[in-house]
Amino acid sequence: MSGHTHAPAASSGAGSQRTRLVVVLALTSTVMVVEVIGALISGSLALAADAGHMLTDVAGLAIALVAATLALRPATAQRTWGYRRAEVLGASVQASVLLAVGILVLVEGVRRLLDPPPVQATAVVVFGAVGLAVNVVGLLVLVRGRGSSINTRAAFLEVLNDALGSVAVLASAVVIATTGFQRADALASILIAVLIIPRTLSILREATRVLLESTPRGLDLDSVRAHLLELEHVHAVHDLHASEIVTGLPVLSAHVVVDDSCFHDGHAPRMLDALQACVAEHFTVSIEHSTFQLEPLTHHRHEAPTHA
Repeated sequence: MSGHTHAPAASSGAGSQRTRLVVVLALTSTVMVVEVIGALISGSLALAADAGHMLTDVAGLAIALVAATLALRPATAQRTWGYRRAEVLGASVQASVLLAVGILVLVEGVRRLLDPPPVQATAVVVFGAVGLAVNVVGLLVLVRGRGSSINTRAAFLEVLNDALGSVAVLASAVVIATTGFQRADALASILIAVLIIPRTLSILREATRVLLESTPRGLDLDSVRAHLLELEHVHAVHDLHASEIVTGLPVLSAHVVVDDSCFHDGHAPRMLDALQACVAEHFTVSIEHSTFQLEPLTHHRHEAPTHA
């Protein structure tokens, strides 16, 4: 016995995510090419680091776009949730690649800090400003949908990191132009790496939580069990599990032991309604996809020992 599904709404949301990702992918690809040219002209590691960051973003956004497209595919008998979890896999790949780039930039930045090459500050300012302007447009495109999907949130963080990186690039160019302090470029590249690494670790942790089917953040299963036990006719709750298929799609299942009379007086359907309403409406994390197995007391006595 389970709750209702909401596939049309999910498909609509995935379609909206896909449109945003297409726009941002085009913008980021353009900026990447511009910054590669700027890095070659100016000799700036910070600009090259930002371009390298954008190269991984282009790959990451392409992965995110593929994941969002797969999420639109319908469920089948072999894949009962369709390809919804593809977005979590996509976010994991994005974050892993970005983490590797962050470490490489950090190492190269330290090397250049010890032996700084000359940098053409004027060219860095021009190309950095172009990158920042386009990144701001990309952020505006993604900002409304970033809370609906870990996939879109990973893409948003990548573009945000790019924007912050562009700011660091511009700041280093201004310092070099006004003071001649060439190590400012290496310091800016190290700052970009420091901005990249913690955010990618955050995305990896969240993606891992979903893949390991951990209890959704903000949901206390002990509280859920206690509240279910307060319902009339309920004697015990076991095999209680909650997880997320993807971000924003929590699911819950449980075996609920009720009075034997519920199966004879027609009260079982009302019990199911009460249980589903409880997990959908009472808690901060609303669970609309719930499955409950109602068991009479006589069945509970020979139920196989289980956890939870």
